[in-house]
Amino acid sequence: MGYWPHILAIIVGAGLTVQIGMNGTISRIVGSPVLASVANFCIGLVALCVVALASGARPAPGSIATVPAWAWFGGLFGAAYVASVTVLGPRLGAVVLLALVLLGQMAAALAVDYFGVVGFPQSAVTPSRMLGAALLVAGVVLIVRR
Repeated sequence: MGYWPHILAIIVGAGLTVQIGMNGTISRIVGSPVLASVANFCIGLVALCVVALASGARPAPGSIATVPAWAWFGGLFGAAYVASVTVLGPRLGAVVLLALVLLGQMAAALAVDYFGVVGFPQSAVTPSRMLGAALLVAGVVLIVRR
């Protein structure tokens, strides 16, 4: 497998930071973080449709009807994220905002792994993972204190 998934995750994470600034610019110019978020999702939808068409992606026959109802609402979290960071980015700055977002993600990740919910396999919360999370909390505290 190599390290390419790790490198891709880092690149995507960096892109999220840049996206916040781009959405903030749109929001400032048009005067609405909601419209900036709508623009973000419209451009993203077009890009994903192009990729889906180019790759020939098609759902397996009958598969859409078998998706659990709760799974369809994942897009709401994406919309809440984009709209929230569009508003919060200019107020908090990139470092503080993303440190806090990462803290929330880490807390949720520990919980979903522990309970094995929303499509994740169950995974123990080991002492080393707890130490890593504690160090992350310490890092966030240092970042927020400025």
